Amino acid sequence: MKLHTKPLLLLTLTACLPLFAGCHGSKEQTSFSVPEAFDTSKDYEITFWAKNDTNKTQTDIYKKAISDFQELYPNITVNIRLYTDYGKIYNDVITNIATDTTPDVCITYPDHIATYLTGQGTVVPLDDLIADQNYGLGGSELTFDSPSSDEIIPKFLDECSFDGHYYALPFMRSTEACYVNKTYVEALGYTLPETLTWDFVWEVSEAAMKKDSDGKFLINGQDVMIPFIYKSTDNMMIQMLKQKGAGYSTSDGEIDLFNDTTKELLNTIAAHAKTGAFSTFKISSYPANFLNAGQCIFAVDSTAGSTWMGTNAPLCDISDSALVDFDTEVMTIPQFDPDHPSMISQGPSVCIFNKKDPQEVLASWLFTQYLLTNDVQTAYSETEGYVPVTSKAQNSDQYQDYLSKAGEDNNAHYNIKIQASRLLLDNMANTFITPVFNGSASLRDAAGQLIETVTKSVRRKQEVNDDFIKKLYSDVSSLYHLDQADSASGGKKDLGPLPGTAMLLLGSLAAAWILILIYLLLRHFCKSK
Repeated sequence: MKLHTKPLLLLTLTACLPLFAGCHGSKEQTSFSVPEAFDTSKDYEITFWAKNDTNKTQTDIYKKAISDFQELYPNITVNIRLYTDYGKIYNDVITNIATDTTPDVCITYPDHIATYLTGQGTVVPLDDLIADQNYGLGGSELTFDSPSSDEIIPKFLDECSFDGHYYALPFMRSTEACYVNKTYVEALGYTLPETLTWDFVWEVSEAAMKKDSDGKFLINGQDVMIPFIYKSTDNMMIQMLKQKGAGYSTSDGEIDLFNDTTKELLNTIAAHAKTGAFSTFKISSYPANFLNAGQCIFAVDSTAGSTWMGTNAPLCDISDSALVDFDTEVMTIPQFDPDHPSMISQGPSVCIFNKKDPQEVLASWLFTQYLLTNDVQTAYSETEGYVPVTSKAQNSDQYQDYLSKAGEDNNAHYNIKIQASRLLLDNMANTFITPVFNGSASLRDAAGQLIETVTKSVRRKQEVNDDFIKKLYSDVSSLYHLDQADSASGGKKDLGPLPGTAMLLLGSLAAAWILILIYLLLRHFCKSK
């Protein structure tokens, strides 16, 4: 018996070659062909997953938008499913992708959409839908007054573009603000600058830590004082790095988070966490609760969280007896260079999931567009410190009238809330976004984890030094699967799960080795004969 090793091996490898082409990066999304007309003779039922912060007013706005939309399109039924956390929406979508039971329309974030795209044809690319003359933005066949594409704020629309396509439309936008107890700042002998700086915030925070002989804080006469509390530490690190001109990640997913500037920032944060002058939401709880109780001076949270901030906050979570009366100032987040402020742009977007019936997808697109109409945009932005995503809504008489009534009451026209909205409107040019890729959501979590870990560690009396930070970089990189190349220069993006073609390739290679092994065993057996 004679077997030829080379022909057998060559045949096996040749069969495997076509599989190599599919083993790089995420899966290409299939384009969507817009139907020539929407079929109104058939009934469609679409699901809409949304977040509402347990705010009944927001829930009512969603319900009214659905009711008004269904009057225009009686053959479309919209079923809403409400969530209180974007992370839960994300987890449920990921789970449902595997069973092909994703919602039709979903409020989410671009970082999350980038992960959804690892599934073949999951999210609909919106390019052709946006541009369609009949049913696109401002289309001629729409039964409502949709904004045109040039009426969506370009910066907001750009946030929904990655991998060469638009995969979402912006729904609402916010940024972060620093809500300041101006009364306490002045009582400490300081005057608020026009623009907050990190040095100013750290200095005032340390000054507020002084106690009397009974161990109570001099500034508030209480047992508790955490002068500086940050809600989203991922945003904190990202913005600090941006202001410093340091690395975070590149547009193609190269990870630059673990650098010397990050180490410098962590050492500074550790120093102030050690004295008790700084803490985070995850460690201490909501900044608003401490601010309103006179136990915090600088509370950083989203402009969308403004209705919780201040003595007269309509959504205040603490008892009246715990409230302290003080003047609240709404300011941009602290800056390293006040002449060139920089802050993050954030907020929910809306994506559409692919379905077998293109008419169902078109029905979802019609509803998605309806969420951008003036009535919906203005009504929702009035519930929090969000701003509408279209110039059409921002410039409308309804929205301008709303802004002009700041301070007339402590509910719809709560002064702090409208100040927070104006903060973003006035600083649109100073906002930025982070690159979106499969793994960018994990990178964001890692950025916040660095601050959380350092803050917890110094509270536990651990020393934060070069060795500590080197190990921290390694641990966080491993925890979030960032494939870190080295602690100094960073690594490459997380490409997510292996595509099916890659799995086939690996299986084929394993089969080739098995055949080779069988050949060698047979050869050995024949020789032994």
